[in-house]
Amino acid sequence: MTQRKATVNRDTLETKIEVSINLDGSGKGEFDTGVPFLEHMLDQVARHGMVDLAIRAKGDTHIDDHHTVEDIGITLGQAFAQALADKKGIRRYGHAYVPLDEALSRVVIDFSGRPGLEYDINYPRSMIGEFDVDLLGEFFQGFVNHAQVTLHVDNIRGRNAHHIAETIFKAFGRALRMAIEPDPRMAGVMPSTKGSL
Repeated sequence: MTQRKATVNRDTLETKIEVSINLDGSGKGEFDTGVPFLEHMLDQVARHGMVDLAIRAKGDTHIDDHHTVEDIGITLGQAFAQALADKKGIRRYGHAYVPLDEALSRVVIDFSGRPGLEYDINYPRSMIGEFDVDLLGEFFQGFVNHAQVTLHVDNIRGRNAHHIAETIFKAFGRALRMAIEPDPRMAGVMPSTKGSL
């Protein structure tokens, strides 16, 4: 099987980011982003997605975390797109429900070649520690636009903002794992009647 790996760099006046990914890894995450809560969430993606993920970022966090979080989403999306190449032989669709105590979230993904995000989460508070929960939506929008995926993110119930966010990222990792998994019945076949994704 072709190695499904990628390293992508993004260098702007606001951020400098490097993302390395191995889609057939063992769930190892290495993070140095200056945004600890996001690192905790990205670790869920690596562990539950069974991808090896290394992300280094330096951003204008003295202003706020917005540019760093959004640009990590963008760069991670580019890395997935590059590592998957033509997408032949993958399952394409993935979904997961994940609970954490009182919280329950569902994530559904389609590596459709078309960016689309349905994300409408009502967090019970606006901050988790020093992290602004609005930035999670920016992360997913950046990912969707550059991975060229359709992504539906729904929190079904929950009272604790940290639990809600964690169920979303765990479910995101699980859905990714399902979607990018090689399908032995589709080996070398494009999972689309159009012939391309």
